[in-house]
Amino acid sequence: MTKNRNHTTARCLRTRCRACALGAFALAAIAPLASVARAQESAHAKELGQKLMCVCGCNQILGSCNHVGCTYSHDMMKQLEDRIARNEPDDLTLQAFVQEYGPTVLSSPPAKGFNRIAWIAPIVFPLVALALLWDVVRRWKQRGAVATASGPRVSADLIARARRESDKDNEA
Repeated sequence: MTKNRNHTTARCLRTRCRACALGAFALAAIAPLASVARAQESAHAKELGQKLMCVCGCNQILGSCNHVGCTYSHDMMKQLEDRIARNEPDDLTLQAFVQEYGPTVLSSPPAKGFNRIAWIAPIVFPLVALALLWDVVRRWKQRGAVATASGPRVSADLIARARRESDKDNEA
């Protein structure tokens, strides 16, 4: 009887090993497909995460927040991935984040109203400053060409007296 029991135990063990090997093979075949789908979601989430700021106070973009111990970025990225998984439009997702966290959650201000200054100022202000600098330099050059350097008039008698005195000092 022990021989039969050992034989049955060995057969069960082989059957279990085959089942485990088959399961591992199936997981190995399916895992890359699941990770590709997850990577695509993560890529889209990272793309949208570049348009949002982390609200923990680290002043970093949400998609690249590396603040140690930050609880906000993980939760916000999870919310973002959940919304993407529901096939929610990007604009609606961004609006939902603005409603929840306020307009400062956007990494770049929307180009409307007073916020247009944030888009226009970096271009216009340096151009205006360059034009003013050019005008100031041009005026300085004109002023320098008109005004000549001259000292007070010295009479010929004083010049002759200074030469005589210097000649006396050189002889002595």
